[in-house]
Order: sequence, then structure tokens, then C-alpha cells
Amino acid sequence: MGLFKSKGVVYTPVKDVDLGPYSSEFYLQANVKAPRMTGILVKIFTYLLECPILGTLLLYILKGNNLIHKLISNAELPESPLYVPLHHYEDTEEKEVKCLDPSLSPPEKVQLAIDCLPKSSEETLDGTNPSFCRWTVMDYSKAYSSGDITPSLVAERFIAVIEESIKPPLQMGFFIHYNVKDILRQAAQSTLRYQRGEPISVLDGVPIAIKDEIDCLPYPTTGGTKWLQKVRPCKDDACCVKRLRLCGAIIVGKTNMHELGSGTSGINPHYGPCRNPYDSSKIAGGSSSGSASVVSAGLCPVALGVDGGGSVRMPAALCGVVGLKPTFARIPHAGVLPLNWTVGMVGILAGTVEDALIVYAAISGEIPSQQPSGVLTKINLPLLNLRKSLSDIRLAKYGKWFNDCSDDVKTCCSQALNKLQDHYNWKIIDVTIPEIEAMRLAHYITIGSECSTALDSFKDKNFAELGWDVRVAQSIYGAFSSLEYLKAQRMRNRQLQFHKKIFAEADVIVSPTTGVTAYPIQDDALETGELDYVNGAALVRFSIAGNFLGLPAVTVPVGYDKLGLPIGLQFIGKPWSEATLIHLAFAMQVICMSDYRNPELYYDMLRR
Repeated sequence: MGLFKSKGVVYTPVKDVDLGPYSSEFYLQANVKAPRMTGILVKIFTYLLECPILGTLLLYILKGNNLIHKLISNAELPESPLYVPLHHYEDTEEKEVKCLDPSLSPPEKVQLAIDCLPKSSEETLDGTNPSFCRWTVMDYSKAYSSGDITPSLVAERFIAVIEESIKPPLQMGFFIHYNVKDILRQAAQSTLRYQRGEPISVLDGVPIAIKDEIDCLPYPTTGGTKWLQKVRPCKDDACCVKRLRLCGAIIVGKTNMHELGSGTSGINPHYGPCRNPYDSSKIAGGSSSGSASVVSAGLCPVALGVDGGGSVRMPAALCGVVGLKPTFARIPHAGVLPLNWTVGMVGILAGTVEDALIVYAAISGEIPSQQPSGVLTKINLPLLNLRKSLSDIRLAKYGKWFNDCSDDVKTCCSQALNKLQDHYNWKIIDVTIPEIEAMRLAHYITIGSECSTALDSFKDKNFAELGWDVRVAQSIYGAFSSLEYLKAQRMRNRQLQFHKKIFAEADVIVSPTTGVTAYPIQDDALETGELDYVNGAALVRFSIAGNFLGLPAVTVPVGYDKLGLPIGLQFIGKPWSEATLIHLAFAMQVICMSDYRNPELYYDMLRR
């Protein structure tokens, strides 16, 4: 295609780029040129893309129309490539924290997290009780310890709810796999421990769901496909699952997800769409769709997901729950499908910030035997307080980016930010984050190339078994060249330098979590999935830095749109600053929780 080579951007060296509020840097909105397609149109488009000559030409045109050639492929970048966003540990001297000894066992880490919780989480900032709140890990633990209810009874209710949710009219699509016998077995063991007065930790008997991208016996790991488990059998629990089991948690099954994580809607043509508990006609978001939905609906206080491009934070925001994506390598990736090894991270979806903290403590920390130096990274846990939060917090805000969302999202997130300023006197620092659209495209090239490479040895035999939308995605992923991948890594290095400069002046970057709220699931997408890159770009708009640069990030619910659909606010932090992020998310939660609303579909698992 050399004859048609278009001119690329010549990027200015980082040191010469102005990151201040009055920078001349132009904010380029996502330039997505692709119509929404489902049904027969997706099938025709798939066949065209898979034609050897015509497909190559179409892919070249698509990349050009969506500015990949201009911003990445043919661009001149002065920076060297950065292949893995693995950050050297620097003690950020976080305030109001307790240092966690990384050599402690998971139950011991959980106990330290409990010691960091406020005395009571059931009041709002003005002292009133919230209008709606989900049952927390501590609620389960107290109910079990008092004998008011047992893990076995909760397990029986859970199974009944899942079986009800599968059938019409609900068909919520929560799970890909669950095993009644295994759930009851775990619950019986937990019940016995409570009867003896010997629970392992506060997580003992607490139901926790696992995204079907994470190995967890006795279940296969499908990645949302119909075939992956046949070529890659699950032989052991992932490290994060092992740590939860050591705390006594009941692992209740594998949640639904967008197939291979290759989409943002959570519409899976093999296992059905995962629906939003606030409105079952709307998407839950992806790709950790089921994990967000089961927490939102009250089935579990916590679930695990994997975040490669906002895949924990997006569905968390759309379903009105908390989503935490830690720093790259903070949680071991052992036992997770290797679909995107430099951008993917295990993340936590929870009904409250406190529950996210408890599970974060349980599963964080390197595997000692895999640390060549033998030195483990320091982990801080935040000392949460209902009445006061951290002082002198500086929030970096890029106004043009922050406002690049729907009117409801912009209004809601702006009001939430104003409340933070009013209550805590935190300072907003106006900044410019250059080349955000170029970073999105570089991330897309990276995650796509890695996913295509990971599946390369399997695709010839199993490609036809993929959903139609994912076949299109895989065709695009496979079209990226080694040169484009290298250029994308240069952009990664460039963006990391920009963000380091911003973090020298601010503690966190604040933004909406998604550019839009949950949109409708249309019937024509149920069989084939859908191609909706416009909504997809709006959903991932604010997520990319967390994955591409390996930064920690958290989303917390802050309100609703005119239809009553949840909206999330996101904080992006410096590497290893999870404690500060959790402090900020908790402060935001305390302010907003008096206005929290219950979903249309909510199950009270601890009812007496």
C-alpha cells in the first residue's frame, strides 16, 4: 500500500509540549468512522474482511479513515518504545495509611484492612441513613457470626436466584458457569466453621463471583467463547482465586463477559447478553459484564474482573458499583488468560469502596518466589474516616476531555467534583493532556495485536466458532503490522512522560468514567453481537491511561442520568498509589450515598 501512503504527524518532543491550562495543544475528539452493524450486515462485512485481497484493502481504508495512519502508522515520534508499563516502586509517602507487610497471609491482610475501616459505614456525611445501600462483606460476616443466617442458607438463596434469572422474562445473563454442588459444599464447610466459632476471616462464607477470563476450578475458562477451554484446559486456580479461598470466600461461578474481551457492550451471542440491573433492556458494559451485574443486583458484594481497556471500570460505572483497577503487576496475573499481557490487570468490582479495599488487601502483592530480587513492593492501606478525609489533595482536570461526554454525564460529574471541593477544600488544577486520541489508537493497536498473537495458534481451527462481531475485531487486530505495534509503544513512552509531568503537580487526574450511560440492547444484536464503535469509543474514552500506562484507577457512583441510569466518576493515580485513590473514592461515596438508588432488579440475600 506504499502508493497510498498518507502523511503522518510529526510529534514535538515531550519537553517542548505545554501541559498548562492555556496550552495551544488541540483536543482531537474520537474520529470513529464506522456505522453500527448487526445481523446480516455484520455477516457480510465479516466475509468481505476475510477475503484475502478485498479484506486487505478494506482494512487499509478503515485504518486510514479512523486516523491510525496519520496519528500512529506514519507518524514520527522521537521517543523510544516502552513495551511494558512496569513501574519501579517509589514510596509516594501517602497520608493516613497503614503499611501492609507483604509476607502476611491473605487472612491476616484482610484483618488489617478491617482495622482501616471507619467505625460505622451506615451513615452519610450529614448523619442520616442512606436511602439505599447494598449488603457489605461486614454485613455478611456479622450475620453469620450472630447466627441470624448461615452461609448454607445464603448459598441456597443464591442458587434459586440464578436459576430464576436464567429463565424468561429475566434472562439476565449473569453467569456462564455455576456448579450447585460445589457452591453448597463450600457453604457447608463455611457454616461449620462459624458454628465452631472459627471463621477464617470476614470473607468466610461471602459469595464472590469470578470473570470467565480467570482460572477457577472446577470450571473451564472459556473467555466467553465456545471453544477456548478445549485447547487451554483450566488446571488450577488463578493466584487471586487461591488467595480468596484462603480467606474462606465462597467462589460461586464464572461470570459472563464480552467474548475474548473484544468489545464494550457485554452482548455475548453464545451465552446471551448480560443485562443491566438498573434497566434490563440496557447493556451492562464490558467486558467484565457479569461481574458488574451480579454485584449491582445484590447477588455478591464483590466480584473479580479483568481490565484491559476499562473492562472493570466501564461496567462498574454503567451498573452503579465501584470498580478498582490497581497498578500494573500489583496483583499477580498468574492463571489469567494471556490475552493482553501488557495492558490487562485483575480488578475488583464491589458494592462499596470498603469492600473493594478488603478484597484488594486479600489478593494484592507479588508472588515471593517470582521476585528475583526477593524484595516485595510495599502496600499501603488507607485509614478511612467518615468525618474527614485527606487534606491538600490536588485534582488535575483537563476540561476539554472532561466535557467530551453526554450532557447528563458532564453535569453529574461536574456537580460531584464541586461537592468534593466544597466538603474537603481540595484544589482543582487545570491541565492539558495532549494527544489523547492518539493514545487511544495506540492502545487499540497494542491490545489488538496482543490478543491476535495470543490466539494465533488456535484461530485456524476455531475461528468460525467466534461470534461475528469478534471475527471482525480479530480481522482488524491481525491487520496491525510490527511497525505499527512499535510506533504504538513509542506513543506509550511519550504519554507516560506527559502523565509523570502532570503527577508532579497533582495527586490524581479526575474524569468521568464513561462518556455515555448504558444504551439499549437491540434484538438484532442477540445472534451476531454488534459493531458499534461510536458508542465503544465513548465508553472507553476515559479509561485508556489506566491500562496503557499501567496506572491505578478507580470509579465510584456519583449519580444518574435522566433515565435513572448510573454515572461514575474516575480517579487516576500515580503508580502504587491505590491507598490515595481509595481514600478519594470513599470521600466521594460518603458525599453521594444519600442519593443512591436501588436497581430495578435487586436481591436481598441477607433478608431475615
